[in-house]
Amino acid sequence: MGDAYTPGLTVTASAVVRKSRRLPLAGKVVAAVGQRVSAGTVVARTELPGKVHLVNLANRLGVLPDELAPTLRVDPGQDIEKGQLLAQHKSFFGLLQSSVESPIDGVFESVSTVTGQAVLRQPPDPVEVNAYIDGVVVEEIASEGVVVETRAAMVQGIFGLAGEVQAPLVAVAGRPDMPLTVDDLDKGHARKAVIGGGRITLQAMRRALELGVSAVITGGIAYHDVKELLGYDVGVAVTGTERLATTLVITEGFGDIAMARETFELLSGHAGKDASINGSTQIRAGVIRPEVVIPLEARAVGPDNGDRADKKGLEVGVEVRCIRAPYFGRIGQVIDLPVALHTMPSESQVRVLAVDLGDPEPAIVPRANVEVIEQ
Repeated sequence: MGDAYTPGLTVTASAVVRKSRRLPLAGKVVAAVGQRVSAGTVVARTELPGKVHLVNLANRLGVLPDELAPTLRVDPGQDIEKGQLLAQHKSFFGLLQSSVESPIDGVFESVSTVTGQAVLRQPPDPVEVNAYIDGVVVEEIASEGVVVETRAAMVQGIFGLAGEVQAPLVAVAGRPDMPLTVDDLDKGHARKAVIGGGRITLQAMRRALELGVSAVITGGIAYHDVKELLGYDVGVAVTGTERLATTLVITEGFGDIAMARETFELLSGHAGKDASINGSTQIRAGVIRPEVVIPLEARAVGPDNGDRADKKGLEVGVEVRCIRAPYFGRIGQVIDLPVALHTMPSESQVRVLAVDLGDPEPAIVPRANVEVIEQ
């Protein structure tokens, strides 16, 4: 069964999308404001300090810490190679000799005459941040990164796994309720973003990993399949760091749930185009939604539906998705917002709404059990 997240999934054919691209620590910004960038363009880079190795030279040589100076064969700050002689001590008129070689490539940072410990550091690890989306740099964040802006079609999901990828979209489902199975995938889908319909089977997800599919976007997945896939329980509060070769974006929720028709038609309509996809999910403070961003060509840009100042809230006429039983995953249109509190079967009194789900009678649903689909 499904869980309630935060209201306000975005599914839009055209919106101005802005993405902040930041380094994990201070570095150098290499893209300029006004520069047009592609998804893979490096916009900022830095270096993470290398791993530290401690070597007790005094113990290894059999001398006191304050006797280390004459034994050193390298100077603090000097680059070193694995196997290079760091220190050597001779005793009994040179008959006995002990030496210490470097276990790593890196830098001989320092040595303590109190503890006898030498500090060796591996080379720094380069870190680069790319633009993630095709667009224009509209702002520089000093020593950290940039803000990239583009006009794009955008679909936010409700749950995802793994991080950022860029790949061309390919539709494999003919209907939004069609399950995504092993038979739908082949070698031609390697390095592609596959658009499914309903629930993806565990076997299909494993097949996608084997084939090197870049991403899978579909309506639902069984929660126990996620656990089986990863080998552990995943907390839906924060995802995105999973070691998966295939990014997963679930647009509706857990279970046998069809992708919303509007979402399916939007994604399928852009088949063949490159998309930026991220499975990261966070439902705590600072909400992060898994997403599919499809940059639009200038001539294809229509009216802006995503960054209006007058975005609709919960009101009559808006489309909503039910996020709790008994209507979990169903989409409909709000037809009434009663002011009076409604007594539920549990005897609790809550504010409700009436929503047209295509049934003979409107469904009466607690307002907390729906989320607005921002079109």
